Amino acid sequence: MTLDEILANEELRRREFPVARHKIFLGHAGVCPLPQRVVTAVADYAASAAAGDQEIVALEKTLHTSRELTARLINCQPDEVALVGPTSLALSFVAGGLTFRRGDNILIYHDDYPANVYPWMALAEKGVEVRLLNIRSLGVIRPRDVIGQVDENTRLVALASCHFVSGWRIDHNAIGAELRKRRILFCLDAIQTLGAFPTTVENVDMLAADAHKWLLGPCGAGVLYVRKAVQDYLKPIVHGWHNVRCPDFVAQESITFRSGAKRYEAGTHNLLGLVGLNAALELIQEIGVENIARELLRKRALLVPALQAKGYTVLNADAAPENAGGIVTFSKPDTDLPALHQKLADANIATSLRADRKGGKYIRLSPHFYNPDTELARVLELV
Repeated sequence: MTLDEILANEELRRREFPVARHKIFLGHAGVCPLPQRVVTAVADYAASAAAGDQEIVALEKTLHTSRELTARLINCQPDEVALVGPTSLALSFVAGGLTFRRGDNILIYHDDYPANVYPWMALAEKGVEVRLLNIRSLGVIRPRDVIGQVDENTRLVALASCHFVSGWRIDHNAIGAELRKRRILFCLDAIQTLGAFPTTVENVDMLAADAHKWLLGPCGAGVLYVRKAVQDYLKPIVHGWHNVRCPDFVAQESITFRSGAKRYEAGTHNLLGLVGLNAALELIQEIGVENIARELLRKRALLVPALQAKGYTVLNADAAPENAGGIVTFSKPDTDLPALHQKLADANIATSLRADRKGGKYIRLSPHFYNPDTELARVLELV
């Protein structure tokens, strides 16, 4: 199945994406609806699990496939992938597992999504200086902004690959390359680009992303990448039967973690979620991330000028293709945006209502590759 086939064949599109039968869904930067193949994979596994031990049915094959597919997507080794669930949990594992020295500082962006703020803020209790990145526009983070605000005591920089409101994609490769020259760790929250834009880890030390946005997978079925060279000093902060060696399920006299990223997986896996994740990863890779990225930028190029022509202000409307994401966020003074958001919902159009630190309201559109231009035209008609 190709992207062109999906957009040209409405019967195929509705069969593969059931939400399209009754709704225009433009909320993929929030929580996605599941494609049919994901639903089928989870249902088939659940049915087989009813016949006996849930793990025996699928455990080793499922975990192996999850690591292989993720590694292929982000260009790493399978033993650098941990299957730990939500992004918040994965980022907390990173924040809690690093050892900091007196005088160390970290750099974060305070107006990022809270999942990528609170785990780092909590390090202040350990004496770590938490520095807040200073930039002029919401989410617009450039390499020079980051490099200009680190110093010889900076231990880690934690950023999102794309801002969840403004839709600005950072140049994570350029930032990561400069940080590595300075021996500063780089942790990337990739939930707003994984599955939508190429997001690889050549210059990243840790990456976290759940599946329930652009990956089109189940909630709580996320991944954590930890570069092999970092695994020895990113200590696991959870302990269980799966990540600590226990031959024949007998507790040993000392704690010895399993090799590779499995050391961060303490206990029983979310197999229902991972089966769905695998189906979603196969779908994304079948369509091709590069193809998806091109299509999302094409949709953005259609939406932005049309919204501007109606008098709306679009955040980062003039972003270059390398910084433009799949998110199109707009506002207008003296317009009741919550009411407009409800108007769209009443017309079976799913969008997101968001706000900034000053209380400003925005409507966020985040179409995926399977939304045809006719759906976008309907939204533009109503706004």
